[in-house]
Amino acid sequence: MSKTSLLLSLLCFSTFAATANNFYPDNARYAISLSFDDARKSQVDIGLPLLDRYKVKGTFYVMPDQMQEKALQWKAAAINGHEIANHTKNHLCTGNFRWLREKGKGLEQVNLDFIEKDIQLSQQEISALTGKTPEGFAYPCGQTFVGRGEAVQSYVPFIAKSFNYGRTWNDETANDPLYYDPAQIRAFNMDGKTFDQLKALLERAKFENAWIVFAGHEVGQKALYTIDEKALEQLIVYLQEPKNGYWLATVAEVNTFIQKTKR
Repeated sequence: MSKTSLLLSLLCFSTFAATANNFYPDNARYAISLSFDDARKSQVDIGLPLLDRYKVKGTFYVMPDQMQEKALQWKAAAINGHEIANHTKNHLCTGNFRWLREKGKGLEQVNLDFIEKDIQLSQQEISALTGKTPEGFAYPCGQTFVGRGEAVQSYVPFIAKSFNYGRTWNDETANDPLYYDPAQIRAFNMDGKTFDQLKALLERAKFENAWIVFAGHEVGQKALYTIDEKALEQLIVYLQEPKNGYWLATVAEVNTFIQKTKR
């Protein structure tokens, strides 16, 4: 990098840093996104009506086969402004989940060509079902590799090339707008937690201009892979209170805003 380029980069960074305080819309101090994985039926039956009641837009990482029974509702959700994003067709995770391995769906058992074709097929089918082409992706189980040992390869570069962003899962930190990698946006697991536990997590995760992403699965009664409906409603009400300083928007919207602001 030339001295001129370096100076320009430093100037842009300094300008952004100087104006970073409360730089989100409506003078918010933090950004937050609510996301849901797998296209579970309870997301349509319980989650979407709850979000719509409070005029909140969520991000839904879907698998086309899971959408079929509620296809019309998913299309309506996309038209209504909820983000519909890609979560692969076959939901490959580590084969240490024996039920996956027995189906030949362990990440250790496949290569980059397989996972890329799986994601591309999912993209085509989601677009056909909803009329919207997903711009975002979520890694199943938050895992970003294929193969094993010395042959392990990351498919993060493919996601970076094919989508505006990728989201991981079950992480331990929020995203720093001055540093985060759009291909690996960090997300906290919100399943199985009460509102008080979610609020405590928010307090631990906050730092200047933090972008906090929550990820869940079923919506209903509190359980291992379920965000409790009441807890989710309490969380939304808390996040929408202006004094608490949150800008609540989809993952795509926040990512786009940050990338444009940093330029």
